[in-house]
Amino acid sequence: MRVLLFTLECTLGIVIVVLVAAVAHWSSWLWPISALLFLLIVILTALLCGFWQAVVVSLGAVAVQALFSARQTQLAMAADPANTVKVLVFVLVALTVSRLSARVTGHAREAERWGGQMHDLYEFTRRTLQMNLHVEPGQELAELVHEIFALEAVAVFDADLHEVYQAGYWSQDPLELAQNVYYFETSNDDPETGIGRRVVRLGTVPVGSLVVRGDTGPLTNNAIASLIAITFDRYRAFANESRIETERRTEQLRSTVLDSLAHAYKTPLTAIRAASTGLVEMGKLSAGQSELVTLINEQTGALSELTTRLLTTARLDAGEVTIHAEPAAVGGIIEEVLANMKERLASMKVSVVLEDEGLVLCCDRQLMIMLLTQYIDNACKYSLFGTTITIRVFLAKAEAIFSVHSYGPVIPMADRERIFDRYYRSSNYSNRASGTGIGLSVAKRVAMIHGGSVWVTSDEQEGTAFFAAIPTTIEKGNSS
Repeated sequence: MRVLLFTLECTLGIVIVVLVAAVAHWSSWLWPISALLFLLIVILTALLCGFWQAVVVSLGAVAVQALFSARQTQLAMAADPANTVKVLVFVLVALTVSRLSARVTGHAREAERWGGQMHDLYEFTRRTLQMNLHVEPGQELAELVHEIFALEAVAVFDADLHEVYQAGYWSQDPLELAQNVYYFETSNDDPETGIGRRVVRLGTVPVGSLVVRGDTGPLTNNAIASLIAITFDRYRAFANESRIETERRTEQLRSTVLDSLAHAYKTPLTAIRAASTGLVEMGKLSAGQSELVTLINEQTGALSELTTRLLTTARLDAGEVTIHAEPAAVGGIIEEVLANMKERLASMKVSVVLEDEGLVLCCDRQLMIMLLTQYIDNACKYSLFGTTITIRVFLAKAEAIFSVHSYGPVIPMADRERIFDRYYRSSNYSNRASGTGIGLSVAKRVAMIHGGSVWVTSDEQEGTAFFAAIPTTIEKGNSS
């Protein structure tokens, strides 16, 4: 078909040259400018048909001019040197002009094609910005690329979800194609198969791959891959933001429920304790009855303490606790904690080390008592029998460092950050002592409210130590 069209265009150009030559030969006054007329025909052929058609027509024009000139002058073309020069100049000018015309036409076609691709890229960008990010974008991206760029087939691989999304017809497995591009990081374009491969990257980090089959250029494929990467990033950012908001609302609801439950439990616990105390005061109880009443008092006290912790935790998380910061002697705080835990520590060995006996801390005294109580209670639960619990306080820069050291089971490295999370209990602890996993989270929250921090160290030889760093002077923003 192309050969036939080429032949027809060349034949038509030569026929027009012959007609123009005949008319110019018949009217003698037109013959001197016939060469210009032939040149115009060659230029029009180059513009409308192409370079090689113009070459054929220009050679035909030279032959026709030589033929009519020979008839008119009765001389051979080679006999006149000027005629030879004229022919050579004509051929060079014709070929040069036709070549320039073909180049301009090619540039115009390329510009038109690139303009169409830019329009497609703009449309693809606009459509991706309007996507619903509540759902995974992979399938919709594949369909958009297939539709907008009129491709035969598209495959998009999301490495995070390990899913391949395809559109169009693939003669081979698109999953294998897309995964190979991602894992081997092969970005190229194959002119023979028309397949373009791109690694989808966020910065320098690969997050997926793109495989297309169709008429797109390297720059377009690069742009499509970049837009897919941006859409993946937007989807993950949106999902993360939604998850954080959901967790915040869940935490707020949990704190509200805890607060309500703690208040609800306080009333019946108070009634139970009052009733058991009344029974003791009434007297005339047998030994068995007295033991039962004592057990009721002990368990009521334990429930009351747990309820207080829940209530305090809920208020700390909700930010409803107001810090009453005032200067307090560290030694006095420790003495009050030990006095409150006198029965709990009756069978324990306790050592207190104060590097500065006169150390004064600007803090909320009751909250600090709560923090140390949690640390010491935790040490009592897990320390080995006969070992010493050491409470130590020293000054480091502008912080008072509290530590409660004991010998017991080693806390695994993986648990040392999470152990301060609410309800989390180390796997080494869960079967050794009862507990709720609330106490250490309360201690952490108290330290954070004061602008401090908590951490733990644990070693088989050195033992386990829980630390709390509390600034000696609290900022005004934290005391409100």
